[in-house]
Amino acid sequence: MLGMELSSSVDSVVENIGKMPPDLFAETMQEILVHLQEQRTLDFIETCNKCQRSGINLDQQAVQDIIRLMSYHFRLAAKVNLSADVLISKLNEGSSKWSKPMLQLVHQLWTEHGALLHAQQEVMSMASIGQLVDMQWKLGMAVSSDTCRSLNSPFISVLLKYADTSGEITYKSFEMTVQQFQNFYRQFKEMASVLETV
Repeated sequence: MLGMELSSSVDSVVENIGKMPPDLFAETMQEILVHLQEQRTLDFIETCNKCQRSGINLDQQAVQDIIRLMSYHFRLAAKVNLSADVLISKLNEGSSKWSKPMLQLVHQLWTEHGALLHAQQEVMSMASIGQLVDMQWKLGMAVSSDTCRSLNSPFISVLLKYADTSGEITYKSFEMTVQQFQNFYRQFKEMASVLETV
């Protein structure tokens, strides 16, 4: 649904937004915008607790759906550089349950923060290097080479298959000595162990 996973229909999520006090909704939208700028993480449980303290009975799943819906729309608006008016129009197309005060809050927040988020999205897309799809390697024996000092030395031939940011598949191949390959392997192993702790 809309490229996002919601446990409820969009209309149900928007109805839950309408239950929130405007100041709490504005605070939640601010937190989403800060999160999208990668300055800090979102705490679903804390937002749910704020709703409970405000007398609004929204469970954690309902709060997650609100945050996912708004994050999706903010991300989309930043990616294609939508104006606040067009963003509001898109929200209205998605659901007729929006209240005017909530749409005004979204309009105000997007007017204030949209350009910054769009600029950051542009930087992130330029800095993106793609995704490694496959890596193949094979052991061979050097008959002639620029990197091997003596002939009949073993070498490793590596073929990398990766998708760039547009999704186009590209292949890169290179050769390494056995020692270079062992260092390469060791670095990949270190990266894997670091990624497991994240």
